[in-house]
Amino acid sequence: MERPSVRRLREEIQQTKPFQDRSHAAGIALVRTADEGRRSFESLVAPHGVSVEQYNVLRILRGAGEKGLPTLEIAARLLEKNPGITRLIDKLEAKQLVRRARCETDRRQVFCTITPAGAAIVNALDEPLRRQNQQFFRGLTPKQIDTLRANYAAAGIDDTHAQAVP
Repeated sequence: MERPSVRRLREEIQQTKPFQDRSHAAGIALVRTADEGRRSFESLVAPHGVSVEQYNVLRILRGAGEKGLPTLEIAARLLEKNPGITRLIDKLEAKQLVRRARCETDRRQVFCTITPAGAAIVNALDEPLRRQNQQFFRGLTPKQIDTLRANYAAAGIDDTHAQAVP
């Protein structure tokens, strides 16, 4: 017999055939949930004139402090991998939200730092993002949230570099 949550998921995506197995249903549910979180997060950052990817770069650079980070290190820390890191930083630099400077000891390396305007955007989003995360997980107890993270790890989904789903 089909579980109510699985039936509800099938109805939401208008799928008439049963899922292949539990992992198939879980994978579809994960993608669906991530999409809902991403759309919600996009609506939060868009009024500040940045995309989710650009916010992610700004968040990383704020954490790096005054020293900044090389471009490839930023790319390695992204929550969602993006091969267009140079283009992302170009757009942020055009908006005067980041600065770039060549490394004096290795001219091949470019260090990026966040500007006060970029930091202001990330700072302004801290509290709304915290509230949004709480809203997103409102149906779960703290113990269930811990179990969810443990299940991600058990399934091989590494969340050590991720913040809560927006």
